[in-house]
Amino acid sequence: MSNSIKKLIVLPHIKVQNANALSSPFTIGIPALTAFLGATHNLQRLLNQSGFNDFIVHSTGIVVHSADLQTHKGSGDFVHSIIGTGNPLDKDGKRSAFIEEARIHLDVSLVLEYSGIARDEKEIVLEKISQKLYKMRLAGGDIMGFREPTYATVKKGSDDMKFLCKKLMPGFVLVERRELMLEMMSKGQDAIESLIHYLGVHNSCESNEEGVIWHQKRATSGWIVPLAVGFQGISDIGFAKNQRDEDTPHRYAESIVTLGEFKMAYKITSLDEMLWVYRFDKENALYQCTQQKL
Repeated sequence: MSNSIKKLIVLPHIKVQNANALSSPFTIGIPALTAFLGATHNLQRLLNQSGFNDFIVHSTGIVVHSADLQTHKGSGDFVHSIIGTGNPLDKDGKRSAFIEEARIHLDVSLVLEYSGIARDEKEIVLEKISQKLYKMRLAGGDIMGFREPTYATVKKGSDDMKFLCKKLMPGFVLVERRELMLEMMSKGQDAIESLIHYLGVHNSCESNEEGVIWHQKRATSGWIVPLAVGFQGISDIGFAKNQRDEDTPHRYAESIVTLGEFKMAYKITSLDEMLWVYRFDKENALYQCTQQKL
């Protein structure tokens, strides 16, 4: 595949109901990046099993058109409450133990950079993708519908990117802003302090003849959000008691959370700005999704 031309499959406006909104132990909102890349990897495997053995998804772009987090805040409430589901009664006719499950309804488009599809296979592959999508789940949610998948190409130095972004409007492209975290951590703050610094609203005031004037601002411009982008191993690789797959090595891990930004699609000038890839750092036991070229 030429480095100057990127071959893409666009999966437009996938409607997802009840996706998992608890992306990490301490963040709620957009699902973890591993959920989106995991779904596209699953799609690749399903197509491989259907006879398209050379089909590979190299990277994935995520465009959010709408997000409806299932929470409620009353007029006198200080915080939001999770809207739970009405679960069936147990065998004794009593309500089952309530487990909080934060849910979000999504309308997203996925942009897949791919290789391994012959010219005479293109139409068949799109049909297969449509068949497989209806049977899949995305971030634990049900796929209720989507628009017809299409092909696209982006050639470096051309206007292809502009045409692609027009197709994705109105929508917000999810981009990584890890450099904000690194900037604050280089000044001595820990990871949580750096995260809160950019997510918080900072208040200040000044007084004049008319009284006290309050100002509110964030540390940087843009729609900055926390993103769960993978896991870090916290134990050696081995086997654990009662693990689900007895034949596969296992390790305990904790979530990796960094900063991201929802950026309007028309502001994206390069395909690399929107594409996410898997990256494994063996030395630091990092399993992550990133846009950084380390």
